[in-house]
Amino acid sequence: MTTRRKLLGAAGAAAIATLCATQAFADNVTLKMHQFLPAQANVPKLILDVWADKVEAASGGEITIDHYPSMQLGGKPPELMDQAIDGVADIVWTVVGYTPGRYPSTEVFELPFMMTNARATSHALWEMFDRHMKDTEFKDVKILGTWVHGPGLIHTSDPVETPGDLQGMKIRGGGRLANSLLTQLGATPVGMPVPAIPEGLSKGVIDGTTIPWEVTTALKVPELVENHTEFTGKALYSLTFVLAMNKEKYESLSDAQKKAIDDNSGLEFSVFAGGVQEDSDGPAREFALDNGNNVITLDQDQTTEWRNLSQPVYDTWLADMAEKGIDGQGLLEEATYLIEKYTPQYVK
Repeated sequence: MTTRRKLLGAAGAAAIATLCATQAFADNVTLKMHQFLPAQANVPKLILDVWADKVEAASGGEITIDHYPSMQLGGKPPELMDQAIDGVADIVWTVVGYTPGRYPSTEVFELPFMMTNARATSHALWEMFDRHMKDTEFKDVKILGTWVHGPGLIHTSDPVETPGDLQGMKIRGGGRLANSLLTQLGATPVGMPVPAIPEGLSKGVIDGTTIPWEVTTALKVPELVENHTEFTGKALYSLTFVLAMNKEKYESLSDAQKKAIDDNSGLEFSVFAGGVQEDSDGPAREFALDNGNNVITLDQDQTTEWRNLSQPVYDTWLADMAEKGIDGQGLLEEATYLIEKYTPQYVK
């Protein structure tokens, strides 16, 4: 801690200047931001670092954000939310589904064939978070952003065109509902954090993975499997993300520092983040095509067949919500309405 010196006599004016400078220095804060992807992946490079730069600039240099990628502060990805709550890290970015059942209301956005595009769905998610989850499920943290990735799809060693092609395959699922969907379709779901996917594919622990296009390049997925199955219309699945901050750390900041964070967080940031992830799908898809891989695009009728088979996932989820005392049907209707409401706004 900086020690202030008392300056006397003719040095009064200099004393005031020195004390002001010392006070400014004392007010500066360094925040530790922790997440699970390598620094060169799209989310750290195009979203988290951009956000951190904007906050630092808005704070006039009073806030410095040190970024720790690839779990450099220790622990495993499912522990990130607790790290934010306990203060191991000041800010974390994580997949909400890494702690299944803990934030159940967010799962409405992870149901099969819900999302249209990432911007509209992220807009809807932030609204519903602000209305239903901020002071309940997420009351222990300060949420800075909530969003979803672009359309989720399947990447496999053998081609998948029909649900029957998944029979007997071991597929990494992105979350609880993605795993339920895989089971319903006849595959064996394997729980696995994103960073473990390359090793899982290379060693044959899994035959494929569900993941959006944008992260496949960083994980070398097109070099490990040759087939990619995508859907027409609404996406096979999506996952929800949060950028979360330790609540006590946020409250300890000055009003100006809080404003620097708040002005760069919330709805606009959430839509930006979801949009950046979806915009990164195209280049990654082109990389797979340039690599000579087989991209299978199912038409609307084929996609409808998969959607019809996913209905039991909805039924089970609604029953789970009822057991928790949550109005799942109400959440489903609201999410569907908001996604449909905002989709035209974000169609390019």
